[in-house]
Amino acid sequence: MSLGNEVEPFRAAVHEAVDRLVGHWRALADERLPVTRPGRAPGATVAALPALPPEQGEPLDRILQDTWDTVVPGLVHWQHPAFLAYYPTGNSPASVLAELVTAGLGVQGMMWTTGPAATELEQVVTDWLAQALGLPGHFLHTSGNGGGVIQDSASSAVLVAVVAALHRASRGRWRGHGTEGRYRLYRTDQANSCVAKAARVAGLGESTVVPTLPGTARMDPRALRERLAADRAAGGVPAIVVATVGTTGTCAVDPLADIGRICREEGVWLHVDAAYAGPAALCPEFRWLNDGVGAADSYTVNAHKWMRTGTPCNVMWTSDRRSLTEAMSVSPPYLRNEASDTGAVVDYRDWQIPLGRPMRALKLWYVMRAHGLQGLREAIRHDVRMAALLAELVAAEAGFHLVTHRLGLVVFRLDTDLRTREVARSLAGDPALLLTSSTVDGRPVLRAALGSPLLTEATVHRVWRTIRRHAAPGGPTASEVEVDDDRRVV
Repeated sequence: MSLGNEVEPFRAAVHEAVDRLVGHWRALADERLPVTRPGRAPGATVAALPALPPEQGEPLDRILQDTWDTVVPGLVHWQHPAFLAYYPTGNSPASVLAELVTAGLGVQGMMWTTGPAATELEQVVTDWLAQALGLPGHFLHTSGNGGGVIQDSASSAVLVAVVAALHRASRGRWRGHGTEGRYRLYRTDQANSCVAKAARVAGLGESTVVPTLPGTARMDPRALRERLAADRAAGGVPAIVVATVGTTGTCAVDPLADIGRICREEGVWLHVDAAYAGPAALCPEFRWLNDGVGAADSYTVNAHKWMRTGTPCNVMWTSDRRSLTEAMSVSPPYLRNEASDTGAVVDYRDWQIPLGRPMRALKLWYVMRAHGLQGLREAIRHDVRMAALLAELVAAEAGFHLVTHRLGLVVFRLDTDLRTREVARSLAGDPALLLTSSTVDGRPVLRAALGSPLLTEATVHRVWRTIRRHAAPGGPTASEVEVDDDRRVV
């Protein structure tokens, strides 16, 4: 790029972008913007954009204006205080600033030699977070055979864990011969969909579904042992068990201590997916979430869910980095270098699926320093308090049933399945909030995951009034869910 004519327009555009973002955040906090845009038909953004790319370059200020005119109106606002769907996606000014600096530096950190400070910062920051979460010392880089890596998502983390498990279970044969239809992955039906996808991508086909303990949504250790024995008897090779700390449906926590004991006895890799609930272990009162994690071979959390860090920022640790890197490493001549050959450095290309990677640690480093552990703990406690308030309101209302409340997740239903489905459909058309529909024990439910830093008690009460209106006979009128671009949702 030529800096001569670009620096000053860039400087001006960055200032304008910051002003627009701050205004956007304030509009979300004041709830002057809806969570979604009602009545937006598929293809609306496509129709608003030119069919062909521009022949000549355009000024940055015009592109920025078009962003707010054309793109932003068609977004779902995940940072909105009334966004309660799925699980939260965090953000903060520190995270946004780090993203800008990371993009500006433009480092490709695939190996230590291509970005020594980027690699070493990631080693330090992942060790920081492991210690802050109370994880066992064998997950630290300083342990010699463990260490952490920042992936893009829990989906990538579980796929990398599956590959490492296959390598260890096959004693390296997998690299040359593939899965040969022999190896097995074990999960419950409550595991995130990324686990079943990882099994398919890795060539395992369908994974083995382990029953849950009745009424708990937690993996049944006895059933796991039985499945392992049955597969061995049939000539299969159990390779990996994926346990969950904070399932998507109900935030259930699998019994890690019992599962880990079985995996150790059976020589099976244990991967713990703590994408949502794991960061809560920053708080001493939630440290019990890690009970039994010492037996895990890999463990992962999404900093971008509950640590005020923008997507993507998944942190994965392993206690057996040798199996992981031997499984993942491919070293053509153009990647060979003296530092890598000595084994004295970490090359993160061998810890992930892609070859290339941005400088991923800067964002987490900024966030941990800007907020401090105390600030991150208070953010989590804030969300837990807001969820507890909503759970109290649900439990106290006739005609509503609180199904479960764990950490920042509240799952509820109405007195009949029909009414639950009707309210879910009605709420889906209301731009003032966004919930997720699901099923628990075969019955439809609504789930509210509270995690926006903009969320207040006033928002919780407003959300609850909106839900009650949709549950009332006849539901809200059309005018009650109309949105004007310049006015609050009424």
